[in-house]
Amino acid sequence: MIAGPGVGPGPAPGGDHWGSREGRDVDRGGSGVIEVPEVMRSAIHRGPGDVGVEERPVPRPGPGQVLVEVAYCGVCGSDLHIMIEGWGKPGGVGGHEYSGVVAAVGDGVERWAPGDLVVGGPSPRCGECRRCREGKPSQCGRRSAAVDHDTGGAFAGYVVTDAGGLVPVPEGMTLRVAALAEPLAVALHGITRAGAAPGDTAMVFGAGPIGALTIAALVAKDIGPVVVVEPGERRRKLAADLGASEVIAPDELETYPPWEPERQSPRAVDLVFECSGKRAAMEAGFHQLRRGGQLVLVGAGMEAPAFDPNRMILNELTVTGSFIYDADGFDRALELLGSGRLPTDVLIDAEDVGLEGLGEAMAKLATGAIAGKVMIVPGAAGAGSAGAGRKA
Repeated sequence: MIAGPGVGPGPAPGGDHWGSREGRDVDRGGSGVIEVPEVMRSAIHRGPGDVGVEERPVPRPGPGQVLVEVAYCGVCGSDLHIMIEGWGKPGGVGGHEYSGVVAAVGDGVERWAPGDLVVGGPSPRCGECRRCREGKPSQCGRRSAAVDHDTGGAFAGYVVTDAGGLVPVPEGMTLRVAALAEPLAVALHGITRAGAAPGDTAMVFGAGPIGALTIAALVAKDIGPVVVVEPGERRRKLAADLGASEVIAPDELETYPPWEPERQSPRAVDLVFECSGKRAAMEAGFHQLRRGGQLVLVGAGMEAPAFDPNRMILNELTVTGSFIYDADGFDRALELLGSGRLPTDVLIDAEDVGLEGLGEAMAKLATGAIAGKVMIVPGAAGAGSAGAGRKA
């Protein structure tokens, strides 16, 4: 067993005690220990669409690292790319939208102690390059260096991370809600990249995990009206429940031939957020911009779009990318989550899922059969199937 100074061992994750700070007997001045098992259950990517559960050794935190017992981990669109569509290598463990409890710390870690409630935060950047000094860590010039070292995924009982890659959970916030911080920070960065402000009209393509949070954040910030373009019936309903002024199917949009570069869509908006990663959506979104408008590419995809340069020039349009977070993205995400302005009960699917149900949940998310954010509870017992886990 691994032992770390802090609090006495609590019950296993998956029960209601994970719900709030008051649910764990956290005594930061205590002299007890948290005992950590030698092995843990992990959801393993075996091949495209093939996800299994295996026992693996619990990682040990090295110098400057922290071991976190995972309470909740959301399923991201990138997890679908990696584990369903085959972008990832077999044998890997996905999951990065997590919250949990510090179980042990490595040498030199002073900020965190066992028992602290945390959210997996931004991966450390170099802090020295021009972009980092400008407060733009998403554009770090050394992003391919060791500052991006992957220490494992959170679709498992425990995860090790750099001590600088954690954020404290605010008082009174449940760990379930706190697990939305990472994807919400992504959505907020897209809004930052757009320079969005009240008075701007907006259109969001795709009401999947990031699209839904983008809709909710825009509405909470009084930016809009927000029109949503989504082919799936369940996600269209989700978009409406989140406050979209209008929800339409992709075939309801007009696009224009290259010999009509200045013709404006009757639905033209100031800002388009493309969150699906689909080529057709990127191209259609480009045609929905009014003069001086901006298309923000948030969703990742493998199909490259084609944009008419004359339409871009004559209408002075901007196309920009959005990757990960603002420098203060997690702080602002947690602040917004704690404000009560986001309908978290709508954003998060009502049923939590255990590790055995991860593959099924991913398949349903990919087809749109599940609309809200799915939370995986690695320690849940008897929550193997998607839709068969415990209710929130």
